[in-house]
Amino acid sequence: MRWKSGLAFAIMLGSALPVAAQETAPRNLQQLAPEIDALFAKFQADQHVPGLVYGVVKDGKLAYVKGVGVQELNDKRAVTPDTLFRIASMTKAFTALSILNLRDQGKLRLDDLAEDYIPEMKGWTYPTTDSPRIRIRDLLQHVGGFVTDDPWGDRQQVLPDDEFTKLIAAGVPFTRAPQSRHEYSNFGYALLGRIVAKASGMAYTDYVRRTILTPLGMTASGYDAPHAPKARYALGYRWENERWTAEPEMVDGAFNSMGGLQVSANDYAKWVAFLLSAWPPRDDPDTGPVKRATVREIAQGLNFVSVTNRNGATGATACKQASAYGMGWRVAQDCDLGLTLAHGGGYPGYGSHVMLMPDYGVGVFALSNRTYAGPSAPAWDTAVAMNKAGLLAPRAVPVTPAVAELYAASKAAYAAGNLGPLQGRLAMNFLMDRSAENWAAEFAKLKAEVGDCPADDPLTPTGAMSTAFRLDCDKGKLDGTLLLAPTRPVTVQALRFRVVKDAP
Repeated sequence: MRWKSGLAFAIMLGSALPVAAQETAPRNLQQLAPEIDALFAKFQADQHVPGLVYGVVKDGKLAYVKGVGVQELNDKRAVTPDTLFRIASMTKAFTALSILNLRDQGKLRLDDLAEDYIPEMKGWTYPTTDSPRIRIRDLLQHVGGFVTDDPWGDRQQVLPDDEFTKLIAAGVPFTRAPQSRHEYSNFGYALLGRIVAKASGMAYTDYVRRTILTPLGMTASGYDAPHAPKARYALGYRWENERWTAEPEMVDGAFNSMGGLQVSANDYAKWVAFLLSAWPPRDDPDTGPVKRATVREIAQGLNFVSVTNRNGATGATACKQASAYGMGWRVAQDCDLGLTLAHGGGYPGYGSHVMLMPDYGVGVFALSNRTYAGPSAPAWDTAVAMNKAGLLAPRAVPVTPAVAELYAASKAAYAAGNLGPLQGRLAMNFLMDRSAENWAAEFAKLKAEVGDCPADDPLTPTGAMSTAFRLDCDKGKLDGTLLLAPTRPVTVQALRFRVVKDAP
């Protein structure tokens, strides 16, 4: 792809252009806590939620957590960070990472046919003669051709394994050919649980416990929810006919891999912190329990991108998100929050939500004990509030020696008014795109408007081969972008300058 104009290149790197300092000093999380509490208090009242707990993970730890309401309406025991909630479809992230870890171990490939691990699928009749057979990655990203199955799938949690085998063997009615469109499927993730068991040689729950829960110290979490300690158990309720009714407690069954996990806030924060620790890529020891590169792979939302609104109060006015389903996560690029990974959990008796912002090392989650009362709005509103308060500090991208060297040469070229300081360091396209004479004329025009630029702001690199910059000039400021070419020695393929209007 070739960028034809400075405007196009500026759009590509626009998110990294230097910005003015905030007018007010950033607040800390404790100062923001009353605003966060008000968001969740409103949600609890509006949605008739008996109890919920919410937390903010920042810089590798549970930086803020609060339980409100009650675990159970009879004894009215208060919700605490140790209260156990079912997290419903937020379980899918554990299933997806288990599949990826088995791939790392060489026990499966994502392009393997699912029927190689679940032989009952081999007799299925596909919707068209040209339908591709379902791969493991199709199940991960909900493109298996199955009809969306909320709320039917939620009630299959208790299905015995032998009954699930019969269900698979009987075949399924497809809603469309596999790989033709994204459509959310609990049934597909239940099949992934079967694949985890087959590839690992142990029960799905044992594999998750040994591979993820135990290494992360999530000792209170598990799948056999009704047998959890009653003193810490959040009983699930529905709100119906203007009153609460307890939902049936569902035992662990064949659909556990799509929604059966139970956690506490203190435990779940360890999972969130572990996932966020995979960013940014670095040379530190990779201590696991799953490789950092594998964790980052969950954010590859490669199929059927859609345009969506952000959750929460700002959803209608914020710019649209580009969203796709990754591997156990909904992945979106947000104008204000950057890369986001999110997932809800809706279940008889429970509603939950989690959203991660890997660019900032921050995650927000909330767990509740009312059917389908997913606290997505207050979770996202908390993230937006943190951003407005200056609490989302982007993780710095290091300035590489090549960028530093060629930026210095580019600055010298501006000062000299010609490309002499960049002689021998220009990519073959550079003078084809604009002649040396026209560059000299461009420098002269810029100097006439803003003068010499003796100072500059710190670079804001967007990678090892590109950076945005700001020059502080005698009569104004210049924003710019520098893009290096994929050659050795490294050379400059594009350089752009833009006068900052009304610069502070």
